[in-house]
Amino acid sequence: MKEEQKKNTTFLKLAKPLAYVILLLFTYTLGYLSSPPTLSSTSPSPPSSSSPSLPQLANLPTQLDHFRLTTHCADPVPPQLVRQTILDLVFNSTSPFVNFPPPHVKSLVRAKRVKGLGLNGAVFEHLIEEVKPRTIIEVGTFLGASAIHMVDLIRKLGLQTQILCVDDFRAWPGFRDRFKDIKMINGDVLLMYQFMQNIVSANATESVLPIPFSTGSVLDKLCEWGIFGDLIEVDAGYDFNSAWSDINRAYRILKPGGVLFGHDYFTAEDDRGVRRAVALFAGVYGLKIKLEGQHWVIHRS
Repeated sequence: MKEEQKKNTTFLKLAKPLAYVILLLFTYTLGYLSSPPTLSSTSPSPPSSSSPSLPQLANLPTQLDHFRLTTHCADPVPPQLVRQTILDLVFNSTSPFVNFPPPHVKSLVRAKRVKGLGLNGAVFEHLIEEVKPRTIIEVGTFLGASAIHMVDLIRKLGLQTQILCVDDFRAWPGFRDRFKDIKMINGDVLLMYQFMQNIVSANATESVLPIPFSTGSVLDKLCEWGIFGDLIEVDAGYDFNSAWSDINRAYRILKPGGVLFGHDYFTAEDDRGVRRAVALFAGVYGLKIKLEGQHWVIHRS
């Protein structure tokens, strides 16, 4: 009797965990049978490289989604109305060159202080001769060296061209280590005043207008206002994020048949992101990059 009870007790001890095992196997089987079908073994395996392709990269929400642009562009303003449109919307319908320079600035700016990198590249003359632009948008102008160079070229060709120079005229922290002669008053560097004085010295006040705000905000507003460029130079921020943002925004306001171009494709700055931004943009949108010296060029068909 005791031996039989002992056998029953042993059986119950073994049966309880066995029931758990059977229940677990049953549950796993049900889950496996109810799961969606998987790819067969004959399906191509994913690429071994961990780097995403360009189309994949363009759709990654954690990578480029915050760069997507939602501003809707207005119908294009006729070229002959571009200057007055900017004056009306930015400068209360009065040229910023009227009564320039103001008395408190006159003694603080030099008659002419023009400096820039890549401004003498043949690309400017080639593109202006090719496109014959009515509107040029320069994204990043600094002291206006390339803008003045382009004014000389459009005069030579007899073109009626308006150049819009987009820059916040703040330069970068520490830039006065290299440009000590650019004065500062109460923390305000007089870069825009020196730019304007350079334009006055070149007798180009009717051909050039500054738009003194951040590049991203201005390019979005030009889109909203219907201001499009035949030729757009992007030469502002050199890091990837800045270059990527400016290139994307600028391309939206580039007229069909127009040209987008910029500097620093083959300079020390390309390591900071200019070349990567240009290459990624061209790859994502299926565009061709043409190179002229240190400049990159993209045509819009």
